[in-house]
Formats: sequence, C-alpha cells, structure tokens
Amino acid sequence: MDKRWMPTIKTTIMRIYIIVFFTLISLSGCYYDHANLVYPQVPCTITTATYSQNVSGIITTNCSSCHSGNASAGAGIKLDSYTALKTYVSNGQLMNSINHTGGIPVMPQNGQKLSSCDIKTIQTWIDNGTLNN
Repeated sequence: MDKRWMPTIKTTIMRIYIIVFFTLISLSGCYYDHANLVYPQVPCTITTATYSQNVSGIITTNCSSCHSGNASAGAGIKLDSYTALKTYVSNGQLMNSINHTGGIPVMPQNGQKLSSCDIKTIQTWIDNGTLNN
C-alpha cells in the first residue's frame, strides 16, 4: 500500500471514531421512562375547599373561555358566577361532564380532562355543602 495514503486513512478512521463516540454519548442521554417516575405528581391532599379560594379559579381557568359572558360557544351554559355554577352542581351535570362519566358532553370539550386534584377539589367543595364562601 502506498505510504502517502496512510495519514489520510488514519485521519478518516479517527474522525469516524470521534463521530461515533459523540453520537453514542449524545444518544445515551435519550431514554423513555415512565412519566410518573420521571415527573412525579405532587399528592393532592385537599380536605377543605371554598368557592372563592379554590373552585372559582379552577372554573375560570378551564371553563370561562366558553362558559362566560353570553356563553354562545358553551351552548348557553354560563358558569361565571356562584349562582350559575350551583345550578349545574345541583343537577349533577358539572361532575358528570368533568369526570367524563357519560350522559352529557365531556368537558373541557376538545381539551384535556381536568387534573385529578382539580376534580377532587371541586368534589370536596360539593361534599362540604357547596357554600358560597
């Protein structure tokens, strides 16, 4: 073999080794794992909930875009006040829709289900008498 090509071949092989090495190093950081292990959920320890401190914020964040004002996007269902919300709590529609238990459309429509902690907060408020506090 011609000695003139030896440095070029050695250089090429060294470059390949370096590329392979850095590729393996960068790929070793990528892995798939269980989300609950990588991103653990903070336990929901709510024991009391009030309309003004807890429930109103959850409803505003997740429901107001469709269910406030003239509520035209929300089939005329308004949830922007205690009185309006209590109607849907009393007839069971609120919990059926956010629990996705059937019989009525699931809410938020075309969105992710409320977190289990948000649902538990609303249920705690209901269990404690649905007070306007």
